[in-house]
This record gives sequence, structure tokens and C-alpha cells, in this order.
Amino acid sequence: MNVSWIALAVPLFVGLMYVEYRVSLRRRLPVHRFHEAVANLNVGMAERLTDLFTSGLFFFVFEWLYHHFAWFSISAHWYTWLFLFLLTDFVWYWYHRAGHRVNLFWGVHVVHHQSEDFNYTTSARITVFQALARGLFWSVLPIVGFPPHMIATLLLVHGAYPFFTHTQLVGKLGILEYFLVTPSHHRVHHASNPEYLDKNYGDVLIVWDKLFGTFAEERAEPSYGLTTPLNSHSFLWQHFHFLLEIGVAFSRARGFRARFRTLFGKPDDIDPRIRAWLEKKFSNRNEFRPVNAQVRQLVRMQTGTSLVLLFLLLFFAAGLTGAQVFSLSVFILLSLINSGAILEQRRWVFYLDFLRLVVAGCAVYTFCPHSAVLSFTLGGATIVLLFYKTLQRAYCRWLFGVA
Repeated sequence: MNVSWIALAVPLFVGLMYVEYRVSLRRRLPVHRFHEAVANLNVGMAERLTDLFTSGLFFFVFEWLYHHFAWFSISAHWYTWLFLFLLTDFVWYWYHRAGHRVNLFWGVHVVHHQSEDFNYTTSARITVFQALARGLFWSVLPIVGFPPHMIATLLLVHGAYPFFTHTQLVGKLGILEYFLVTPSHHRVHHASNPEYLDKNYGDVLIVWDKLFGTFAEERAEPSYGLTTPLNSHSFLWQHFHFLLEIGVAFSRARGFRARFRTLFGKPDDIDPRIRAWLEKKFSNRNEFRPVNAQVRQLVRMQTGTSLVLLFLLLFFAAGLTGAQVFSLSVFILLSLINSGAILEQRRWVFYLDFLRLVVAGCAVYTFCPHSAVLSFTLGGATIVLLFYKTLQRAYCRWLFGVA
């Protein structure tokens, strides 16, 4: 059977998230909140899902650059592995620094910093757009002359190590604080305290921050999240709010210099009133209205189902047809959007669930191509369309307590 063993990373890291949650409960440390954890996991699942389609592309680009533009031909030896590790960490530092100081890069990195919690689930807040930005920086490695298989191996390290630095349960680590990025260092990086802003960009080694003047030691208690909190758990709004802000600012800018600064200037250069204007158009004013127990249970079940489907899809993808991969991917993505919409109590979640029903039927049909599956799917869709107003009112009354 042709399976992808790397998919086991999904249950492994989710298991570690659960262990951290249980330990925090035993220590009576309130470091997890339901809405934040769900939003964090949703972002992470979307990145893992899109990685199914993009990881091969990255390797192809690295191969092409290596074979056409490599300055040297570097073989795998212990010292070249060591040099590549240092170089990848050095490139990461500058990518990460640019991700905070250049608007276009901040537009794809900001998602990672939106959570006002700081725990293992926060580490999942990586988007495919951020992966593309990182790939742009790492493209220098095959040009230098490192074979793509060496690069891919080191990038796995850079993908795994930061997970363990996203926690409040581990204090300072003695001598390791001098040269490694520790949870203490990374808490500073995620903090919105004025003295901690734009600090500690390192991924594995903290030495780059100490060399280039961006290091700060954890002293005061960190406050997490953006300096202006997003106040939203919408999957779509989290991903695109700052890119929309850039778009609006660019359309209002006059002259080449102003437009260039909009794209490549600092995030502080974007007029903060633009977000307020966009929030009036797209954001939900009822955000954080308490949700009842059955809504929480529904979101838990939906999140758990999405995690299981994602794992199975990643594990068996090589043996599935294109139609099966596509339909399952669309269903998972719609489910992630749906969870955020439920938490924000959006009325249009009814239509999204209707679409999920249709896609689910199509996905089942790709595995069991029987007429009964199509009949059941079309019949269910027809009933919803015929009585959609009545069903929508009943659905919203059951889900949110209002018609």
C-alpha cells in the first residue's frame, strides 16, 4: 500500500497539544481558550491541506534552480550538513524579520500572530501564503549548490522545532538560553508589549538576534496577539484582513513612491482607519457573544472530524484518484470556514452547510459510485432548496437561539 508516513505528524502534534492542555489544567494555568484553540487548529489544518498540493512544487522549483543555476556542487558530508543548517537558520532569520517589517510579507505572516493565547495550538497558525514566502527566501539554497534532498531534510527540522517553543509551561532553560531559541525567547516574539515588538526572530538559534540587535530577554509578563486585536475567529477574515488593508491603501495611494511604500513599507505605514472601515463591511459585531453548550459540542465534533479526514487524506493521498482528493479537500476547507462562521454566529452558515452536504455527497460518490448515493444527495439538496426559509429559521434557532 502506497502511504505517506509523514502524515503521522498530524496525530503526533495534536496529541502533544492535548498533553499540554491536560498539564495546564493540572497546574491551573488558563492558557487555553476554546475559540482561540479552534481558530488556531483551523488555520493549521488548512496549511497542511494545501501543502498536499504545494510541497511537490517547492521540491520541483528547488530541483530546477539546482540543475540550472547552482554556483557549486555540494556533496553531503557532516560539515556540509552543519553549514546548511546554519545557512537555513540564517535565511530564516531574515525571512522572519522581513515578515514583520515589509507589508507584503506581514500580510501573509500576520495570521501567525493573531491569537491572544500562546500554546502549542498557536504554532499551527501557518498559511500556505507564508510557506510560499519562505520558499522564496529558501530558493537561494539550491542556487548556492545544496542538493534539494538536503534542503528538504533541513526544512523538516525547521518545521518541527518551533512547535516546542510555543508554550507557557516551560520556563527558562539555563545555558540553552544563550544560543537556542527557547520558549522564553519565543514568548517575547509573540508578545505585543511595546518593549518586545520586533524582537527574537530566530527559528532554532537565537545568536542571529544577538548579532543583529533584535534580541530581548523575557522580563515583564507578555501580552499576546496583535497590538490592535483582531477580535475575530473568522477563518476568512483572519487570512485576508491585512491583504485587504494593503489593497485599499494601494488603491488610495497617489504616485509610484506612495504605492511602493504601501507594498514594501512597514505595517505601521498603513492607515489604521482602513481596518475599521473594512470591519464595518465584513466583520461581525456580535463576535464573542456567548455560545451555548450544543454549539461548542458541534464545533468540537466538526473540528475532530476535519482532523481525522485530513489525516486520512494525507496518509492515503498517493492511492486516491484526483476526484477523491479534490472533493475531500473541498469538504475539509468548507468545514474549516464553517467552524469560524459558527463561532461568529453568522446566519449564512446555513448555506455553507448546504454546500457541505452537496460536496460530502459528491465525495462519497467518488468512493462508492452508485446511483443511490447520487439520488440521496440530489434528494436532500432538493428538499433543502424547496423549504430553505423554514429550515434556515429552524437551523438558526437551534444553533444560535434566534430565528
